[in-house]
Amino acid sequence: MFNIRPFSEAPRPSEGLSSYTTTMRGSRRLFMLMLAASASCGAMTDTPSLRLNQLQYIGSHNSYHAGLAPGEAAIWQRVAPDMYAILDYAHPALTQQLNDGVRQIELDIYGDAKGGRYAHPAVVAEVAKAGLRPDAPFADPEVMRRPGFKVMHIQDMDQRSNCEPLVACLREVRTWSKAHPGHLPVFVLLETIESPLHMPFPTVQPEPFNTQALDALDAEIRSVFPRDEYLSPDDVRGNASTLNSAIRAHGWPQLDDARGKVVFLLDQRSVGAAYLKGHPSLRNRVLFTNAAPGDDDAAFTELNDGSAEDIAKLVKEGYLVRTRTDANLKEPARNDTTRRDAMLASGAQLLSTDYPDHEPAASGYMVSFPGHAHARCNPLATMAHCSGADLSQ
Repeated sequence: MFNIRPFSEAPRPSEGLSSYTTTMRGSRRLFMLMLAASASCGAMTDTPSLRLNQLQYIGSHNSYHAGLAPGEAAIWQRVAPDMYAILDYAHPALTQQLNDGVRQIELDIYGDAKGGRYAHPAVVAEVAKAGLRPDAPFADPEVMRRPGFKVMHIQDMDQRSNCEPLVACLREVRTWSKAHPGHLPVFVLLETIESPLHMPFPTVQPEPFNTQALDALDAEIRSVFPRDEYLSPDDVRGNASTLNSAIRAHGWPQLDDARGKVVFLLDQRSVGAAYLKGHPSLRNRVLFTNAAPGDDDAAFTELNDGSAEDIAKLVKEGYLVRTRTDANLKEPARNDTTRRDAMLASGAQLLSTDYPDHEPAASGYMVSFPGHAHARCNPLATMAHCSGADLSQ
């Protein structure tokens, strides 16, 4: 370390002005060198940088879900009452959710390469057959006729969304982001739906999410967000050989470098292989895959039903983990906070709920942080400087 002469050893007047001047000049020169070193590389500070994965953020489950119209609800109650019981919820517009502090949104997307695939949902005909009053249109017909990814919960039966199509949802997020410079990172989780629906009447078969469809997905995101407005796998990997090795060696970026940006996440692990084809370790891709820990592309993973202990292990290894604090409206119905509290303590960074801050269930159940903060210090990575960070954006 530097050998600085303490004040107690400063030359006495009897030593002469020349000695005193020489000492002070040397001390001043040393002080300036110390300031320069501190400013250039942070070497003179004992405070580590706060990283984006050292916080916890609240997310909304099926953030687009606008609920069921009366006729649709009646058909659900007739053909699948058990399923209907877990569909009876709705969220406000994405802008309102972001204003209220949600920092992770989830959008279920369906491929519609030619357009019109979901323009005439079967439930409309079933409402008419049942002699029920027609429901209001679920979306702009012209929008549904155009090619491009659509946002909805269940094809033919639950298609009402607070934004449609996907590019409109993305534009809404970007508009909000530009209006709130320096905001905490916003995570957009995209769930790719390609499963058939089994009903007692014909329903539409979704398009598969193959590599071509996933290339189109990247293109749609890039058509809305310029490259410097989202955090990509390339940004996190840097010069490391794989994304996973970068996470293990260096971790996620500093929070200050992620402010004002959006992070795109791919929900379904089943499409990971198709997304990685031609893009090893997610090179030149937009989204982070829901990867198995240890795989080359592993930086983000989901444990929606995992134990707090398993989640904590992954968080300590540097992974970004998404989990659910409640599911299928069960815990909120009885205001059971057991699962919520365990997931908060687990250290999972992305905490998804049907009832985020400002959207309480009838029972009073809600997931929020003290003081309605938009994030909180991760209980597994609490540092002294985290408590002083601005978590209100």
